[in-house]
Amino acid sequence: MPGEWNEPKQQPGAGCPIRGVLDRIGDQWSLLTLEALEHEKKRFNELQREIGDVSKQMLSKTLRHLEQDGFISRTVYPEVPPRVDYELTEMGRSFLIPMKVLIGWADRNHSEILRARERNETG
Repeated sequence: MPGEWNEPKQQPGAGCPIRGVLDRIGDQWSLLTLEALEHEKKRFNELQREIGDVSKQMLSKTLRHLEQDGFISRTVYPEVPPRVDYELTEMGRSFLIPMKVLIGWADRNHSEILRARERNETG
């Protein structure tokens, strides 16, 4: 179509709220990061230790995305060396409610999901 290349490029999932949110929080590290920040603000190294096997690059990317979407805030303190704290925003705290429901559901149904996978692999 003429003029089509002039249209502004949209963010992934911008037209669909469900896909946009799930794309962002549905990755391997976002839920673990949000859960790690549930009770208090933390520094980068504290988060990395608590989450476990996440690389520095992946944690940095995850934190950047969660901050861009408003789930967490980042505070830089003018110290030497610089100190940076991450904490949940109000929106991030409100997300913990459905997140915990999802985690509970996954925990209750994990065994059944594994059995279904086994049936489908062998059948």
